[in-house]
Amino acid sequence: MTSKSHPPLMKKHSQTDLISRLKSRKILGVGGEDDDGEVHRSKISQMLGNETKFTVREPIGLRVWILISAVGFTVMALMALVFPNQLYELVFEEELSKTSISVRLYGGALLSLALIMWNGLYTLEKVIIQWTLLSEACYFAVQFLVTSITLMEMGVLPNGAVLLLLSRLLFVAVTMAYYYHLGRKPKKI
Repeated sequence: MTSKSHPPLMKKHSQTDLISRLKSRKILGVGGEDDDGEVHRSKISQMLGNETKFTVREPIGLRVWILISAVGFTVMALMALVFPNQLYELVFEEELSKTSISVRLYGGALLSLALIMWNGLYTLEKVIIQWTLLSEACYFAVQFLVTSITLMEMGVLPNGAVLLLLSRLLFVAVTMAYYYHLGRKPKKI
């Protein structure tokens, strides 16, 4: 028996054959636009989704606001921890007659919130930024209520406390505005 040698097989290179490649992509269902108008380059990106739709469209000045909040919380926390009597006198215009432990505990709580603010400044995740803003707004609202009740019980209205109350209302409004704008759905173009 003689062995016949077969001619070499002609391989078709689908990478270079444009029509074959387009047919393969059409069969796979990639390369065309989907219902949302997105063009997927591979089946994997089609299954996992496009990462650009998860990016956060931040309101103008959001990072600056979080930076100002983080610095403000840090400074107030350090003042409450290191100089509790002076901080109390600044707000209520009277000397702290009892122990300063409550002001120092307040400083510790502020330092914890400051750490949340610093974390919110460096994150890209929308949910973490929203929770950071919500934590800040809750703090300002609670501080406004507690300070108001304390001033009513004392029966005095020092200028420092009035300024503190007005600033807390402003801070709640700004923080909630950023929270609202961050949670809105972006408009499709």
